[in-house]
Amino acid sequence: MSKPVIFNNTVLRDGHQSLAATRMRTEQMLPALEALDNLGFGCLETWGGATIDAGLRFLKEFPFDRLDAIRAKTKSKHMMLLRGQNIVQYAHFPDDIVETFIKTSAKHGMDIFRIFDALNDPRNMQTAIKAAKEAGKEAQGVICYTTSPVHTTEAFVKLGQELEESGCASLCLKDMAGLVPPQQAYDIIKGLKDRVKIPIVLHTHETAGLGATTYYAGIEAGVDYVDTSIIPFANGTGQPDTARMLSMLENHPRCPKYDLDALQFLREHFTKVYEELSDFTSFSNERVDSDALKYQVPGGMLSNFRNQLKEQGMEDKFEDVFKEIPVVREALGWIPLVTPTSQIVGVQAMLNVKFGRWKNFSPQATDIALGYYGRTPAPVNPEVQKIAAQKSGKDPITVRPADLKDPGMDDLRKALAVKDMPTDDEHCVIQAMFPQELDAYYKTKDQPAAAAAPKPAAAAPAKAGPAESVTLSDSARHYNIAVQGKKYTVAVEEV
Repeated sequence: MSKPVIFNNTVLRDGHQSLAATRMRTEQMLPALEALDNLGFGCLETWGGATIDAGLRFLKEFPFDRLDAIRAKTKSKHMMLLRGQNIVQYAHFPDDIVETFIKTSAKHGMDIFRIFDALNDPRNMQTAIKAAKEAGKEAQGVICYTTSPVHTTEAFVKLGQELEESGCASLCLKDMAGLVPPQQAYDIIKGLKDRVKIPIVLHTHETAGLGATTYYAGIEAGVDYVDTSIIPFANGTGQPDTARMLSMLENHPRCPKYDLDALQFLREHFTKVYEELSDFTSFSNERVDSDALKYQVPGGMLSNFRNQLKEQGMEDKFEDVFKEIPVVREALGWIPLVTPTSQIVGVQAMLNVKFGRWKNFSPQATDIALGYYGRTPAPVNPEVQKIAAQKSGKDPITVRPADLKDPGMDDLRKALAVKDMPTDDEHCVIQAMFPQELDAYYKTKDQPAAAAAPKPAAAAPAKAGPAESVTLSDSARHYNIAVQGKKYTVAVEEV
């Protein structure tokens, strides 16, 4: 008899990150915890991704406080998404900072570390895998799904074998853009089940309308777990809804059992939360977007680039820019489109169209071409690498990027001491990734937090001044705008 597939639940992390700009507060989660915990999901995804950044930046929540609050009220396993050597940022960090982050997160109750690298370079995952194991926790290795001539079923299966050999206790086929067709998912999962012994998770999004049928195909192929969420933080750019997947699997020999009354209670609770976060939700995130299939890019990348091209006065160049994306990807070694590489490829495609191919080279694309992000799936075009080296004055590298970095924990403690902040490991790792946001948190943490969905005051129409780009961080673009002579700062965030 076939074992029932197990559902993991993502509503407390990927659900609201995908559909509400990661704005759900801890206090909005607490009433749902008992029901979520009692349903018996394989794990609850509660942390990582953008939650640490958004919680600190926008919600005035110290990241480890959320983990403590949720952990205190649940017995289920907790899982977080970790960007390997990037932790939850975009830059590579020294090994000692990665190790300390994982050790500290484990101390606060994290059980499963889902570890990925934007280039699918296992070297950038090794330190995190080892640290999770040493903390007595589960290291889950991630295979980032993407499409290209070098990303074949055999290549994905081979990567899965390599991650198992590196010590991972489980694997996740992560389809961050919702692009893996059902048959392809079946073939990859079947190949993995035939060649590896550890459990396998399938993760996708409903962006292009393939998610639920892709899960069905994966379940037919023997996948052990799938990630689901709960309406309204489900479907669209989120994961398929839990109740929906149960209906799709009705009478299937691998259909699991989850309490439908409890799921209805959770739906009603999260519907209220969704309404409270209405300033951060959008119909465009809730619908199926077939353009994602046409351009083979994540849905969030599509919507963000429509806005960015408009800002640059390049609305009429949309098709040209998206035709340039595969050109850039091929030249940079067919890198996957996942944070941060999706943003890097998109910006470089825009620069190529606006100024001529490779006339302007973004610093991030330069670093990919020269190996500073890691080993690309295919070799970088030699001519493009030569241009990158000439423009930057840097030589290409082939070593693991973190091998060039000195230990950083001692310097972080000194920096915190100078600012008269706590120097414990928790503050050190947050200081490493988000120093400006940590400073702002301490300046305002005793002030009342803003409303969950602040409504702007009504104002008479006025001519706005020109938008002046003052990018302050890797994760958001900030703009100064003038309305009726008053200046305001607004942020446009990649979600």
